[in-house]
This record gives sequence, C-alpha cells and structure tokens, in this order.
Amino acid sequence: MLEKFLHMSALFDIYGALLTDKQKRCLQMHLFEDFSLSEISTELGISRQAVYDMLRRSEQIMQQYEDKLGLAARSTKEKTELLSILSDLLALKQESEDNRLNNIIRRISVLTNDSKEA
Repeated sequence: MLEKFLHMSALFDIYGALLTDKQKRCLQMHLFEDFSLSEISTELGISRQAVYDMLRRSEQIMQQYEDKLGLAARSTKEKTELLSILSDLLALKQESEDNRLNNIIRRISVLTNDSKEA
C-alpha cells in the first residue's frame, strides 16, 4: 500500500501537470490531503463512483505516460547512481583533503538532497 502511494506520488510529481484540473485536484485530495471518496465527492460535487473512476483513470493515465516515457524510473536510477558516487567520494575524502573533492561531494549532495555533505 505504501509502495503504491509512493509510486503514485512520484508519478503525480512528474506527470500531474498533464492531467485535467479536476483530475489533478481529485488526486491531490486523495494522495496528499487524505480525503475519503465521500469527502472528495462532496468537495467536487460528483458521486463517489465518479470519484473512484476518476482516481483509477488518472492513475492509469499517469502509468501510461510512465510506461512510454520512463521519467520516474530514470530519475530513481539517476539518484541511486549519484548516491553511490557520493558514497565512493566520501570514502576517498577520508584519504585526502583535496578541495576539489570536497566541492564535488557538496555538489552531489545538493543534487541528491543528501545530508552527508562534508
């Protein structure tokens, strides 16, 4: 369940702008504001079934974009690789006090939002 939530959140971050305003709002309330189907239904003035259908359809649309473009998978792969490089650089740093190495570590830390910064 948590894995699906994280996956949909990542897809929403990347592909949410490609959804209609109503689809975006519905997903925002469901994913990030923890609204129930009934609460979303009241807020949007549509039936619970329509909310359910809209959520499923929006998730399918975003998954189709991901299947074709692969942006979320690419982002995850790049971040994993950057974290691996950062780990290797931190190990090298312990052997050397080269300022260039510290600068590289700082730059990668910023890119990966990692707090291991020198």
